[in-house]
Amino acid sequence: MKLSDIEEKDLKKGQPEKVEENATVNILDVLAEEGISVQDLADTALEMYVPHPGLETREKADALFKRELKYALSDPNLCLLIYSGVLLEREGRAGTLPNLSKSSYEKDLTFIIADEVLGTSIATYISGSKGAFEFVRFDKQKPGILAKLGPFMDDVIGGLIGGVSSNMYSRGMAEFVGTD
Repeated sequence: MKLSDIEEKDLKKGQPEKVEENATVNILDVLAEEGISVQDLADTALEMYVPHPGLETREKADALFKRELKYALSDPNLCLLIYSGVLLEREGRAGTLPNLSKSSYEKDLTFIIADEVLGTSIATYISGSKGAFEFVRFDKQKPGILAKLGPFMDDVIGGLIGGVSSNMYSRGMAEFVGTD
């Protein structure tokens, strides 16, 4: 049987096109509970700042990073990916992750790659392959707050910063040449 032979069923027919009510929890509040502020994210991104056309100064980069971050975090799917990392981190600290001991969690063993997959997925979701590349840069260097976070959150936040900073550079360049 070919994929094209399978009959499609619309099991979600009649769903609204957009969210009908405001969320009760903001991902920035969740991150704040974990000790992560918007300024921490921006400061970490700017530790690896490289001047580009449109981002000639750290001040411009800081402002554009925060604008891109706000835009990225307006996407509930991204917020849910980040939240999944928060929950994994909390369960790891409590020693209640399935099939992983608290000791293995604390050692951030190299054979556990779910954290890397989550970080890569977040960066790629935000800005494609360029975001994944930026995630790797941040993951290897662990600047700023990344060095202080647990095994899941360092990759989740690294993915967020990598994806957003990639968009920051792209948008800065586009605005510089006037093609945004």
